[in-house]
Amino acid sequence: MPSSIRLAPAAGLFTGAALVAVLGLPGGAPAALRLPRVIDVAERPAFIRPPGRLEQQANTGQVLPSRTELRTQRPGRMQVQLADGRSFRLGGDALLRLDPGGPALKRGQIIAWIDPDATRLLPLKVRTRVGTASIQGTTVFIEDLPRDVLFLSWEGTVQVEANDGRRFTLNSGEILTATAAGTWVGPRRLSIDEVRLRRRTSVLLNGFSAPMATLPVIERELGLDR
Repeated sequence: MPSSIRLAPAAGLFTGAALVAVLGLPGGAPAALRLPRVIDVAERPAFIRPPGRLEQQANTGQVLPSRTELRTQRPGRMQVQLADGRSFRLGGDALLRLDPGGPALKRGQIIAWIDPDATRLLPLKVRTRVGTASIQGTTVFIEDLPRDVLFLSWEGTVQVEANDGRRFTLNSGEILTATAAGTWVGPRRLSIDEVRLRRRTSVLLNGFSAPMATLPVIERELGLDR
């Protein structure tokens, strides 16, 4: 009779290394990456709350089941890799839930991207309270403020579908804002001075130890490497 594998019932959260050890998967183990995981906690406070469990401190290597909530308080920031290899960073006073259809941002800041050499899959969709941003082979920044929601394409094409059915297309360096009055402003192209200021002061583009594969593409696309 083949022996069965029994998983410890207590936490339900394992680092990638722990999954390899428990499941006996050979070095690297693609199966260990089939759930999102925390790649970097650049600064605290940063927390995760798996479904049905209490909130706990976020740590590098944690595996994140579906419906896990992620939360940061200024100056907290974290980076997450999704099951398909796509990534995002979360910061500010942020709250996000990992839904099956993609990240759902409740408040705060997110920057999400797809690696330039990644296999082309379905677009990565980030839902907000005013609409959904779809990206493929690009980098998008979204900030949900108490009044407005801002969408920015750092590089590539971003499709934004408002909850009322309106659709917008953002190209590299373009910004779109949904106002508290229910109106949409833009898209408009940022000036080079605005781009440089955002690049220099962004808490999501700076200060992480984990790499961001599209950062060189952003700087080349927007002329910041000159």
